[in-house]
Amino acid sequence: MELNTIKDAFDRVVKKQKLSSSKSQDMIERVSQEIEQALSRMQSVVGTTSQPDHKVVLAEVKTKLKEMSPLSQLDNPQKELSVALNKYPKILEKSFNPDISKAYRNVDFDVHTVNQILASHFYREGLFDIGDCFIEEAQEPEYADKKSPFLELFRILEAMKSGELEPALEWAATNREKLDQSGSNIEIQLRRLQFIDILQKKGRDEALKYCRKYMTPCAHLCMPDIQKLMACLLWAGRLESSPYYDLFAPHHAEKLAEELAQQYCKLLGESYESPLSTTIAAGVQGLPTLLKLMNVMTGRKQEWQNMKHLPVPVDLDKELQFHSIFVCPVSRDQASEENPPMLLSCGHVLCKQSITKLSKNNSTRPFKCPYCPTEVEVAHCRQLHF
Repeated sequence: MELNTIKDAFDRVVKKQKLSSSKSQDMIERVSQEIEQALSRMQSVVGTTSQPDHKVVLAEVKTKLKEMSPLSQLDNPQKELSVALNKYPKILEKSFNPDISKAYRNVDFDVHTVNQILASHFYREGLFDIGDCFIEEAQEPEYADKKSPFLELFRILEAMKSGELEPALEWAATNREKLDQSGSNIEIQLRRLQFIDILQKKGRDEALKYCRKYMTPCAHLCMPDIQKLMACLLWAGRLESSPYYDLFAPHHAEKLAEELAQQYCKLLGESYESPLSTTIAAGVQGLPTLLKLMNVMTGRKQEWQNMKHLPVPVDLDKELQFHSIFVCPVSRDQASEENPPMLLSCGHVLCKQSITKLSKNNSTRPFKCPYCPTEVEVAHCRQLHF
């Protein structure tokens, strides 16, 4: 991968620089030591009858410095560092090609959809002033409706950061039915966190009253949580040393705030991650492969933009893969309804068109699997459904 190549080149430069610096410092110290010793010899007998000849001392220092040969000692490390430094920009230039215009297809984008994605991104990132300015300049006033929900979300999250759970609890209570349908128990988690807060600030009695009022009615859904909270009463005043410290640890509150944001976006019908951020992340990962493809196709005088499918796979991280797809390892074509993935009797999977070519369009003629020695018959192949 390009990043590994760049890192290796950078590490080589750092290593050469440290080596050169170390040798230079060592040589400077040795030269300084010889000079200081010579000065000490000349000064130690000042005023005595046995005063040495300064010319003799200087001649001795000159001879020692000539033997040490500091310039030649430093020459090789400096040359190696210079070579590494000269190679590094070339590797950067090769890996980070500034001209990416040929690495994408000419697609007609819907301007209104793009504007909506940008406005939504600003609002979901809390950049409300920028979002308002963008909508005004893009003349897309209908997208201002995106602002209000995210304003409420940020108000809830800011309150949670300061330890106030009431706005979050109000939202959870208002959307209780929808949250139950999605299988979320975030209201119970918020109640549990507030119980701990009351126990620490107001004591056992107030915490017990809170539990009876808000958690007992839903005991059938959260009995294990209630049991843990009742056990916390025994550790009042020393919860930090209790077995239940995780219930109110800072990381727990942070995870709860993240889960609330996910559920909030889910009820809005929005993705938790910004579509713009996701698109850019996928593009950054896929760009090196597309640039390589562009260079190959340019050399062969072929126009890859006219192809229905990319001739090479673009590997993305797991979090950027949202739908299961299959790319035939033989033809490199992506599976479709007309060309579905087929399971061979040996366990390998090819697309239907590849099987047709390998069998020479003869359903009774066995053919060899391209990935193992097994002889396969078309009649024994089964279509896979993702």
